[in-house]
Amino acid sequence: MTDCAVNQTLLPVDVALEHMLAAMVPLTNEHLVPLTDALGRVLARGVVSRVSAPPHDNAAMDGYALRAADVPETGGVLPLAGTVAAGDPPGTLAPGMAVRIYTGAPIPQGADTVVMQERCTASAGSVELPGNLKPGSHIRRAGEDLTAGVPILEEGTRLQPQHLALAAAGGHGALPVRPRLRVAVLVTGDELTEPGQTAAPGQIYNSNGYALLGLLQSLGCDVIGPHIVSDDLDSTRIMLERAAKDADIVITSGGVSVGDADHVKAAVQQLGSLDLWRVAIKPGKPIAVGHINDTPFLGLPGNPVSLFVTFCLFGRPMILKRQGATELQPRTTPARADFSLDKPDPRTRYLRARLIHDAQGQRATLYPDQGSGIISSTTWANALAQIPPDTAITRGDAITVYPYTEVVA
Repeated sequence: MTDCAVNQTLLPVDVALEHMLAAMVPLTNEHLVPLTDALGRVLARGVVSRVSAPPHDNAAMDGYALRAADVPETGGVLPLAGTVAAGDPPGTLAPGMAVRIYTGAPIPQGADTVVMQERCTASAGSVELPGNLKPGSHIRRAGEDLTAGVPILEEGTRLQPQHLALAAAGGHGALPVRPRLRVAVLVTGDELTEPGQTAAPGQIYNSNGYALLGLLQSLGCDVIGPHIVSDDLDSTRIMLERAAKDADIVITSGGVSVGDADHVKAAVQQLGSLDLWRVAIKPGKPIAVGHINDTPFLGLPGNPVSLFVTFCLFGRPMILKRQGATELQPRTTPARADFSLDKPDPRTRYLRARLIHDAQGQRATLYPDQGSGIISSTTWANALAQIPPDTAITRGDAITVYPYTEVVA
C-alpha cells in the first residue's frame, strides 16, 4: 500500500468498503480449543462429522412401537412385550407384539411404526391401537441429520451456539480456530479524561474508548487499551509504534482529519503507509486505512456517533476479515419510514432509528436529534436507517434498515 494525499472526492460507501477490505489480510495460524472456549471464534478449517446421527432409528415421541401390518385397518389390540427407553439396546420385536417406547429410544428390530400414546389405550399387558397405520410414522431414521465423514462446518464460520451444538453432535470436543485478534485502541484528544475521575474545566470523558472496547469485545477480540493520546505529533507517533508491536490491528479515534491538532495521519505516514479516504457517509467522513510497519491500521472519526456508525459499517467487517471470517456483511431488513426527510443529502445517511413491529410489518422511527455528538441516540435506537444519497423520504416509503443485532455483535 502506498501513501496517498487526501482525496477531495468523496468515495461511495460500497467503493470505500471494497478498498478497505482488500487491504485487510486474515490471520492464518490456528489453535485447537475446547468447545467451552470456542464461542465467537472463527473456524480455521472445515470440520466433518465423526459419526452418523442419529446412530440408529429412534422414536420421535412417546408411544408404542410395532409392525403396522399387525394392526387391522379398523384398529386392534396387541400384547405388550416390554418397554424401551432412550439408552437401552434396541432388541428385537416378535411378530404380533408391541412395546412401550419413549422419545429417543432405539426402534426394536422388526418394528416399523411408532403410534403416539395419545392415540392408544393401554391396559395390563396389552394396548388398544387405532387403524390405518402407516409404516415409518414417528421414526427418526439413522443418519437423517449427520453422516459420518460429511462436512458439517465450513472454514471461516464465526462460531455461534448452534455451531457448537452441531460440532458436539458430530463428535467433536474441540475445534480448530483462528487466534483471538489483539486490537490496540487509541483515542486522541487533550480534552479527554477517564471516566470515574473528576473532569477539569474543558475536559470530557473518554466515551469513544469504551465504545470501541465494547464493540471489539463483542466480536471476540482481546483489546489493548483504550489509551488516551495527547494532541502532539511525537506522542502520537510513539504511542502508535508501541501499540503496533503488540497488536494484530491498531484502531484510533480522531486525528485523521485535516485540523491543526490532527496528528494521526502524519504519524502513520512516518511509521508506515496510509490510505486516507473521505467517504460519502453521514455521520462520519474521514476514515483512514493503512499500516504501521506490518500492522494494519484503521482510523475512525472522533465524534462519538460518527465513530459508532463507521465502526459498525466499516470496522466490523474489517475485523471479521482479519479474523478469517467469510461472512462479513450484515443483513438488512425492509421497513416503512415513520418519518419524512424533505432535504436530500449527497451522502448516504445512516440515522439512529427504532424498529417497531405492527400489523403492517415493520416501521422505523427516528431519534429527534441526529447530531453526531448525541451519544444517547445510540442507546435509544435499535437500528440504523439507511437513506441513499440525493434521496428525500416521505412517511410510508420503503427503506433499508440495519438492525443492531447485525452490526453491533
